[in-house]
Amino acid sequence: MPIQPYLFFDGRCDEALAFYQKALGAKVEILMRFKENPSPAGNPPGSDDKVMHSCIRIGDAAVMASDGNCAGKPSFQGFSLSLTAKDVPEARRLFAALGEGGQVQMPFAQTFFSPGFGMVADRFGVSWMVIVEAKK
Repeated sequence: MPIQPYLFFDGRCDEALAFYQKALGAKVEILMRFKENPSPAGNPPGSDDKVMHSCIRIGDAAVMASDGNCAGKPSFQGFSLSLTAKDVPEARRLFAALGEGGQVQMPFAQTFFSPGFGMVADRFGVSWMVIVEAKK
């Protein structure tokens, strides 16, 4: 039984999807807008072209996303998405791409548990841990 993260970008979902496509090679699998809702009475005001629901694929993982209430103040606290890279060069590239316009929380470096690990909050405030799996 898989657990899938569902991120609410509060009005910036289109921007986030484009960013993850560029930074991570994400593929958009599902995209529904509020104007497609057959019962639009509960839609946030002015949300017709905003994302009601989407699903992107990053590697083998599905991540769902929405504009939620479209209030313009996304808040991501208390969790991180962990991204495992095949090697250090790929991890460095992913870390740099996610950090563009974001904030490094822990610089990417070799650690006692991995040949490469770092933490970064992307431009939307989503926290990412980029890691290279240690060889056994």
